[in-house]
Amino acid sequence: MVKKPLRFLCPNGHLGFAPIKTESFYLGVETKPDFILADSGSDDIGPGPLGSDTSTSPLEWQRHDLEHMLLAARRLGVPMIIGSAGDTGTNSRVDLYVNIIKELADKHNLPKFKIGYFYSEVSKDYLARKMDKGEVIKGLDGRPNLTRADLEKTDRIVAMAGVHPYIKLLDMGADVIIGGRSSDCVIFAAPAIRAGFPEDLAYYLGKVLECASFCAEPYGGKETVIGTITEKEVLVTAMHPQQRCTVASVAGHAMYERSNPYYEYVLGGMLDMSNCRYEQYDEKTCRITGPKFVPSPEWWVKLEGSGKVGERYVGIAGIRDPYTIKNIDKVIEWARAQVRERFGDEGYELHYHVFGRNGVMGELEPVKEIRSHELCVVVQGIAPTKAMAEEVTMIGTRQMFYARLPEVKGTAGGVAFVLDEVLPASPAYMWTMNHIVRLDDPLELFPTYLTEAGK
Repeated sequence: MVKKPLRFLCPNGHLGFAPIKTESFYLGVETKPDFILADSGSDDIGPGPLGSDTSTSPLEWQRHDLEHMLLAARRLGVPMIIGSAGDTGTNSRVDLYVNIIKELADKHNLPKFKIGYFYSEVSKDYLARKMDKGEVIKGLDGRPNLTRADLEKTDRIVAMAGVHPYIKLLDMGADVIIGGRSSDCVIFAAPAIRAGFPEDLAYYLGKVLECASFCAEPYGGKETVIGTITEKEVLVTAMHPQQRCTVASVAGHAMYERSNPYYEYVLGGMLDMSNCRYEQYDEKTCRITGPKFVPSPEWWVKLEGSGKVGERYVGIAGIRDPYTIKNIDKVIEWARAQVRERFGDEGYELHYHVFGRNGVMGELEPVKEIRSHELCVVVQGIAPTKAMAEEVTMIGTRQMFYARLPEVKGTAGGVAFVLDEVLPASPAYMWTMNHIVRLDDPLELFPTYLTEAGK
């Protein structure tokens, strides 16, 4: 018997990072999808939110998206699934979203429903015990294997869940699922796999939907798309009136954020997209066939870890003087020397980002010879205390004004300041962990729970 196709509505590629566009969302809702889903996490935002256990977006933006999705899902009577809650998927972010769902249920007098949720934080003790047993925690992307020193530098760790906790919570009867940190595509793949569709297509469905309208053209973020899975194909359709899912836009999306557009690794295997075939199905829809999911012989899960480096301040300097621009490296070295004179060589960090030269790409910038008529230098000072960070940054910024350059007969003034003061910034964190660890069970790090909301 041929399975009935399932339709998945995704309004947002990073829930909470910017509010969803409701016009295309409700156009999609009116087509009566079988699931409403979104990913809420990303490591694009850097290690700060994970290390400090915060969200990077205003709470109201997150509440906005959850409210629209919840009301639509309960009106249609279909499951709503959110993965990597609150940017990072830490336990506190999962709790935050569960509480928001409960508050929204009360606010709108929704009939009682079940909320399933799972955690994904990993304790340092857990990894230390693994290391004591001689297990290797492997580094990814050229990182060395995890050391005790790396572990000690870490404040918080999350593991990237696979489809398993989502399937378990659906089996438990959850109407709404709030997930901890998860691989993006598994949020969508899980209900499709549970319904009996091939893993090859289910994981691809997740891959193409994870960023919502990023797989459509022309560009328009936060617009809704709908993915349909059958036993033979995946179809993806743009809901915004001006957008289309084309062969180019869908195939091109595979390259987004990726060094290799063909492979997607998740807990339990790898999605191979090298033999995918893309066809224009209708004006707004692209059809995809040919993905292959390759199961792995062991359970290896990816870990993300973040550790605090120090407190941070920021200074901003502008330069218009051609001679100072020509000698910008000497100006910066002068300012660095004044910081060393005050604090020595260690115990702080001082970073200069020269916008107009290589402020975005740093040493990777291929254009080495610049002709900018003005530069903006952003100075970051990082130190153990706020007071020291402020002073490091102030010296490192202000002393650019007094740089002693050869052939200059005047006193100072080659640099102007946007503000006289330096500005407090969020503490500085660094990625301490981009590793994989072997599990005995795919649910080992992802405990599941069920609660209720509504009346």
